[in-house]
Amino acid sequence: MILETISLLNFKNITEADISLSDNINCFLGNNGMGKTNLLDAIYYLSFCKSFYNISDTQNIKHGEEFFMIRGNYRDSRSNETSEINCGVKLKQKKTFKRDKKEYNRLSEHIGYIPLVIVSPEDSELVKEGSEIRRKFIDQTLSQFNREYLSAVMAYNKALSTRNSMLRQENTEKTLFEVVEAQMEYAANCVFKYRKEFIEDFVSVFNKFYQEICGGGESVSLSYTSHLYNENLSVQLAESRTKDAILGYTTRGIHRDDLEMKLGDYNIKRVGSQGQTKSFAIALRFAQYEYLKKMGGKSPILLLDDIFDKLDSNRVERIMNMVSTPEFGQIFVTDTNREYLDAIIRKSGKDFKLFEVENGEIREL
Repeated sequence: MILETISLLNFKNITEADISLSDNINCFLGNNGMGKTNLLDAIYYLSFCKSFYNISDTQNIKHGEEFFMIRGNYRDSRSNETSEINCGVKLKQKKTFKRDKKEYNRLSEHIGYIPLVIVSPEDSELVKEGSEIRRKFIDQTLSQFNREYLSAVMAYNKALSTRNSMLRQENTEKTLFEVVEAQMEYAANCVFKYRKEFIEDFVSVFNKFYQEICGGGESVSLSYTSHLYNENLSVQLAESRTKDAILGYTTRGIHRDDLEMKLGDYNIKRVGSQGQTKSFAIALRFAQYEYLKKMGGKSPILLLDDIFDKLDSNRVERIMNMVSTPEFGQIFVTDTNREYLDAIIRKSGKDFKLFEVENGEIREL
């Protein structure tokens, strides 16, 4: 999908903007805090019906205003069919999300229509933080092309919430627990199956990108850990019911799945430098891009938000060479350093547009 134009009103620090975009490379130049990332977040919003950065929709409304609106006009590069996506959020009202002026019954119906990958400074959390963000990474990837997976994740989370509520209320009805745990197991088996298959396919792609970024000579690994490798989930839930009741939450299940990330023989969280950690995270995102392109049959939109910080010049050079190749479709890249942006444009030889962002105002250069 190609984003041809985007319009914003009262989104974060952007009061109003109407931008016509390049099919290939769009560069946004400006100092930190000027609104470059906010623009990328608006593009992300049109793909995922939510912000990449803020949990609450109303947090994205410009201070002092009562609503925000985002509109994007897209073209399918294969069929040339066009579509308009509209999103609106108003204080104390339900969020509206429309495709060609028709509102979705469920927002999940939109996920995957506009595949997108974002690479941002927050990606270091994929390596450094807890398992929840790594599960989110897997879910975000699979949900963009696999409806069965998305439905199973939603069903599991609903049943998990019910079980946790029963534990906190000190419910002792065995039959009721068995019913809920059977629902969890059914959904968990589907999720586990797709996560396992995903990682098996994903590892080689990830390794390829990491080696390209670091220039070779560094050994990395990625593996999937899950309670479901041990035995049936219903058996584990029954065995842990007493302990879970004391703790007030469920300790076994796919909501505890994780990705084990290593540099050599050690956890990269403990031994990786800033550059290695960032390279690991960028390789994960580039592999995510290639995987989505392969499974969905169309090139995702790629957002690169200030990705060159904390990388040595050699890694920066290799990343610029990678994103300049024909493998990538429409790209949006932000930086405070025009030198990097000019280098990407020069290397690619593709059509481009360059914008300056200052205090929420966006001007084409």
